[in-house]
Amino acid sequence: MNSTAAEFEVLASRVWVDHRTVFVELTDGRQLGFPADRFDRLSQATNEQLQKVVLRLNGYALRWEELDEDITVRGVFEGRFQRALPIAA
Repeated sequence: MNSTAAEFEVLASRVWVDHRTVFVELTDGRQLGFPADRFDRLSQATNEQLQKVVLRLNGYALRWEELDEDITVRGVFEGRFQRALPIAA
């Protein structure tokens, strides 16, 4: 039987921001990264505001209190973003 994303929990053990890219380390050791500009509120945030991300709900969510922004780790894992990647010229 094949496993799907819905069959296991996607939890983060660590989160950090580097050069406007948000990185998440999952509890199984995999690391994901996405540009902050993929989310409306994060795209408007200063670098200092982006750095203030914390894990919430035992690793289920990312939280930026100052920006009033919450993003689920599963949503990032599944590639659900508010904004499309910019088209390269």
